[in-house]
Amino acid sequence: MRSTAHIKSHPIHPILVPFPIAFLIGSFLFDLYGFVFKEPALYQTSFYMQVAGIGFAVLAAIPGLIDLNKTVPPDSSARKRGIRHGILNTLMLIIFTIAWFYRKGDNADMRILLLMEFTGSILLFIAGWMGGTLVYRNQIGVDRRYAHSGKWKEVFIPDDAPETFAVEGAEDLKYNQMILVHKGDKRMVLALTENGFVAFDDRCPHKGASLAAGAIMCGTVQCPWHGSQFHVHSGEVTAGPAEEGIRIYKVLKDSGKIFISTINK
Repeated sequence: MRSTAHIKSHPIHPILVPFPIAFLIGSFLFDLYGFVFKEPALYQTSFYMQVAGIGFAVLAAIPGLIDLNKTVPPDSSARKRGIRHGILNTLMLIIFTIAWFYRKGDNADMRILLLMEFTGSILLFIAGWMGGTLVYRNQIGVDRRYAHSGKWKEVFIPDDAPETFAVEGAEDLKYNQMILVHKGDKRMVLALTENGFVAFDDRCPHKGASLAAGAIMCGTVQCPWHGSQFHVHSGEVTAGPAEEGIRIYKVLKDSGKIFISTINK
């Protein structure tokens, strides 16, 4: 799914994360080199690298939190992975912050400092591994394009809207193009197929991926994570690994506007 915190569809979080990785792991390596080869001047470099690393880590966390809450599909395996990613990064940041204050003391033991920095670097490595999985496996922040898909479309309907509501911009959809529709905590997909408009649940029942981020063709929508396929008119599974179908909603057209009704199952 396209990142919520982006600049012209380019996600901000991946742009920032290399800086804390380089500065914080670099500070550990500079301290280690200074300790092994008795080069006290390198400690000062490490001191300022930790300042920069902590600052960039906080800065990178802001778009990361936005994407976690606004981009990662709720009730999904990616959501759980994203939370663990955030917790590990928070622990890492706390450890490096403590290490930065500790080294300022007159009686700081370099062995203790190196142990803290090593622990923080390991946590940073594991958290980075999870972050890579979120992007390359769960495709968080990836702006997928396919034939006639156009730009990513997403609309928000007030929670107190009636059960049958109009979807703005739906009349401009091209064949096999989708819109992600939010109504409160409910997420639906509205799409135009060769046989007319269809609406269905956004959540893939296998691992919770967003079907709006997948591809639709010949009346079938495919999950972007594991390839499960569903018939968009009946909701039944046409290809696994999903074992359950998806809910289908009634679509109405009146006065040139497209409506979704959540009354029927």
